[in-house]
Amino acid sequence: MDDKQLQKALTFQALHQRDELLVLPNPWDAGSAKILAALGFEALATTSAGLAFSLGRIDGEGLISREETLANARAIVAATLLPVAADLENGFSDDPQGCAETLIQAAACGLVGGSIEDASGRADAPIYPLELAVERIRASVAAARSLPFPFTLCARAENFLHGREDLADTLRRLEAYAEAGADVLYAPGLTTRAQIDAVVRAVAPRPVNVLLGLSSSALSLDDLRELGVRRVSVGSSLARTALGGFLQAASALRQGDPSFAKEAAPFATINDLFKAGQ
Repeated sequence: MDDKQLQKALTFQALHQRDELLVLPNPWDAGSAKILAALGFEALATTSAGLAFSLGRIDGEGLISREETLANARAIVAATLLPVAADLENGFSDDPQGCAETLIQAAACGLVGGSIEDASGRADAPIYPLELAVERIRASVAAARSLPFPFTLCARAENFLHGREDLADTLRRLEAYAEAGADVLYAPGLTTRAQIDAVVRAVAPRPVNVLLGLSSSALSLDDLRELGVRRVSVGSSLARTALGGFLQAASALRQGDPSFAKEAAPFATINDLFKAGQ
């Protein structure tokens, strides 16, 4: 750790303690991180799906290793002066101590925060049993507290992303993760005001993260502020939006239409953003 990492960690912690909503965008490489920094965002978080797509791999099938995840995080940390947290998936281990080791390695990459989810990666049992899931968070918290700076740990309850839309179980899990010491609680896939309100109330005063970019949700940032949400992230939405533009342009080219280039960002604009995002 150096003084810069300590300052980033303190800044990231403070961003979760204020009343204002933290908008946490998710770059997938150094270039997208620099652009987000130039646009004025206060902190960044990596995206496992965005990384998978950038490597030409399917997301959600355990095809990205811990080493690849941390290498991507290291590049994003080095790209800007902003605090960076990482999507650490399930800690790349079923074992609680494996999660703790992942967190220690993440901190060594310059990260000041990260998330551990309760998804197992197995089709037959996609969510860890509650007791094991809590032990995994407890071990991760212990690892975070052993560091010489405040590492912000986010605990994720993944029911809604795996076809288990059981709000009662999700609340039970988030409450247990909060009791185990998680700094931020997150249940990706929630879309309704009632669901989000229930989560915020269940873990208060701990901050709650909500995933933006779900087509099934019509809630605005103002709506989320009113519900007491303290942080929002976008997951792979920015990466998929970029790929969507690429796919549209490439499809036009394949059909013999070169007019897509009219929509391309000018060289000077991109270069200026990279300079500003240092």
